[in-house]
Amino acid sequence: MATSFNPTPRTLMGPGPSDVHPRILSALGRPTIGHLDPEFVAMMDEVKGLLQYAFQTKNELTIAVSAPGSAGMETCFVNLIEAGDNVIVCQNGVFGGRMKENVERLGATAIMVEDDWGKAVDVAKVEAALKATDNVKAVCFVHAETSTGAISDAKAICELAHQHGAVTIVDAVTSLGGSELRVDDWGIDAIYSGTQKCLSCVPGISPVSFNERAVEIIKNRKTKVQSWFLDLNLVMGYWGGEGKRAYHHTAPVNALYALHESLVMLEEEGLENAWKRHQDNHNALKAGIEAMGLEFIVDEASRLPQLNAVTIPEGVDEAAVRSTLLNQFNLEIGAGLGALAGKVWRIGLMGYSSRAENILLCLGALDAVLTDMGAKINSGAAISAAQAKMK
Repeated sequence: MATSFNPTPRTLMGPGPSDVHPRILSALGRPTIGHLDPEFVAMMDEVKGLLQYAFQTKNELTIAVSAPGSAGMETCFVNLIEAGDNVIVCQNGVFGGRMKENVERLGATAIMVEDDWGKAVDVAKVEAALKATDNVKAVCFVHAETSTGAISDAKAICELAHQHGAVTIVDAVTSLGGSELRVDDWGIDAIYSGTQKCLSCVPGISPVSFNERAVEIIKNRKTKVQSWFLDLNLVMGYWGGEGKRAYHHTAPVNALYALHESLVMLEEEGLENAWKRHQDNHNALKAGIEAMGLEFIVDEASRLPQLNAVTIPEGVDEAAVRSTLLNQFNLEIGAGLGALAGKVWRIGLMGYSSRAENILLCLGALDAVLTDMGAKINSGAAISAAQAKMK
């Protein structure tokens, strides 16, 4: 006979999900009400306003898609891209490849701008692709590449795209709430994120935002949006307007309570304070990692503070290290993906996971496991180096 599931508590320092703040877990347990209840609709309006703050935008079409970040990605592509469109896709990691998949599945042409994994998107390559291609509909790129920990210059890429009459689609799954992100000031046309990273929330919701330029494209499509569920012309009947809302789907009521609470907490902390906290904690982790004798694969100028790709010492079984950390210390860190599989660990410092005690736990546990395995590291140096940065 099945029994209730009670997972072992873990400290989540991988690429996501991150630790969920107790206030947000508590919000999940509040009484479920109807998704058309006036109180719930009023909360939805607050979520929209709080997301506008998080994204730094005044876009009216700023909502939370009732599905994970991958659905936010697909929302952007199915609404803006049609068969026959030319779309420049920047790839410097796994998630640029997912953008390409979306473009091609819609019958559009993906013009690839490729950079080495661990590098930022090369703005000069984007400019060259725009000059070499007629009628580019959109330029798509990952602001913060979760697979490598590299951050790209969103403002510069958006400026180039607009000079050539193209809109931009931006992946901000790992940057929202953790790194500087200014949708309006940088001219981002369509953007998507997730709740399970720097917002300290549970997985399953995808914040998105579209400016007027993008909305005009959606309104003037030649064909129907390929996905019924993600068709913003329909979804906005539920999320938009004053007064009565049109039923579209049953929203994940309690998960939206959690998102609301996480955004209230972000507003309480202050967005720029949250950005600074992630950077300060990265600096402490960096000091410890380097004191141990390990390295980062991303140059400091392009390094994402909340997702750290760290080299694996020679001769070390990286999977065995992660397994030991999980089983002995209840600590999760991430493996490398794609071209970086077996070459790096991905250590997350996102949202509620971005705390001093987590950094010290991670450094101490990693030092202990590597030392026990006979790895060539500077054992015992990491903790004091990190603590010196915390003062």
